Amino acid sequence: MRDAVTTLIKNYDVTGRYLDRNAMDELKAYFDSGSARIAAASLINTSSSDIVKKAAALLFEEVPELIRPSGNAYTTRRFSACLRDMDYYLRYATYALVAGDNNVLDERVLYGLRETYNSLGVPIGPTVRGIQIMKDIIKEMANEAGLSNTAFIDAPFDHMTREVSEISV
Repeated sequence: MRDAVTTLIKNYDVTGRYLDRNAMDELKAYFDSGSARIAAASLINTSSSDIVKKAAALLFEEVPELIRPSGNAYTTRRFSACLRDMDYYLRYATYALVAGDNNVLDERVLYGLRETYNSLGVPIGPTVRGIQIMKDIIKEMANEAGLSNTAFIDAPFDHMTREVSEISV
């Protein structure tokens, strides 16, 4: 797993360049946001099950056919799988949030997801919506906790929804 620092250094190393002003600005921005990243991760860690439950409730309120007979979250097993997947996305989004790099999402979540979802017939729209709902909940929590700039929270969630949305089912 890489973070913003190792990714930046790797990119400069591959091209045989010294760190320039742009690199230094990127590093400064990453380190300046470090406390906020840790605070956001802490909020997620202490409330992860509540975030998933609230996001699922909002998702099923918006798309109630998911929990109706023949819906993709109908039956206890499928409902539990949906919550498990949401928790999985949340956990890895937290890793990416702290790292300041979405590489972990590609390596651990998104590679192979297309094939899995295609083979299982998992509807993509509700998956994307569930991820976005979790992002909105976390940003609201971060604002309530006094984090003024929460823009960095968008990156891992938006990356996942962008990548998952490209899946054709």
